[in-house]
Amino acid sequence: MSFHTLSASEVIARLREFDTIIDARSEGEFDEDHLPGAVNWPTLNNAERRDIGTLYKQVNAFEAKKRGAAIAARNIAAHIEREVIDKPKDWKPLTYCWRGGQRSGALSLILSQIGFRVTLVEGGYKAFRAAVVQDIPSLVQQFDLRIVCGTTGSGKTRLLQALAAQGAQVIDLEALANHRSSVLGGIPGLAQPTQKRFDTLIWESLRHFEPARPVFVESESKKVGNVVLPLSLVEAMRKSKCLNLVLPDAQRVALLLEDYDFFVRDVEHFCERLQVLTELRGKALVEAWKASARAGDFETVVQQLLTLHYDPAYLQSMRRNFEQFETSRVISPIGYSMQAMEELAGRLLQETGQ
Repeated sequence: MSFHTLSASEVIARLREFDTIIDARSEGEFDEDHLPGAVNWPTLNNAERRDIGTLYKQVNAFEAKKRGAAIAARNIAAHIEREVIDKPKDWKPLTYCWRGGQRSGALSLILSQIGFRVTLVEGGYKAFRAAVVQDIPSLVQQFDLRIVCGTTGSGKTRLLQALAAQGAQVIDLEALANHRSSVLGGIPGLAQPTQKRFDTLIWESLRHFEPARPVFVESESKKVGNVVLPLSLVEAMRKSKCLNLVLPDAQRVALLLEDYDFFVRDVEHFCERLQVLTELRGKALVEAWKASARAGDFETVVQQLLTLHYDPAYLQSMRRNFEQFETSRVISPIGYSMQAMEELAGRLLQETGQ
């Protein structure tokens, strides 16, 4: 019995048909990016892959293949004992590795010999990655994007969360990027995804949306922290209708102190991040902000950060980059709480017939 192969585009269209999607690459490759819903069964783990690669270069391919085959056989046996023994005969796995070659091929052959109907991704992850990159622009073109604008602290993320909770189609780019998209936007203890993973997460969001319904997204720049938005999405966002979310300054300060409470708890970390602004705002002002923070006066620091740094830069960026910002509709919640954002989200969805 042999296994079947499908092209990456065919696999994308039929992902739901498979009971388990198995990534046979190393843990490091898997962490960089993987197919939606995949589980990692390394044929060679990180260290083994490195050692076999060294043997390949320093000795020869034949010796490397022998040693690699012995390690792979042991690993595949362990995967089968751990994961496969309780699988029914009609279990349908999909397998892949980097280019659909030896690692996933060895696993697929053994699983097919057991009697399972195995499908292999032709061209492996490399082909899947190419298909995703090619698919994103065509997906973006299908949707009516609604750009949620608003100065820092106006509650854009809270509104998106409220919209999503009520069934709206939302791409929360900051959540996908694990970053709040500013100089102070890094989230302690939470690493950003790789660029490839970020692209896949965006694609995964888009492919589940319905073209007949609007998609709400925040007015991000080209980058969110260290990851870059797909160019087609950036271009579409900049041409789309805008909603300008407005909150009074006092409420913006209060919201930011809630959302960035980790800075309040770790003042020195906050001061370290403020140091990045020295070139833009001058040493004297940044040192004054640090002193206020260390004295516990975070309200003053946040207010000045908004009025002296974030607001001017934001408004300039919006006017330059978003074609419909100047004619955007102003929306104002009754407060900055999640309940206020939920009420605003409900009104917006009612207006769009959702």
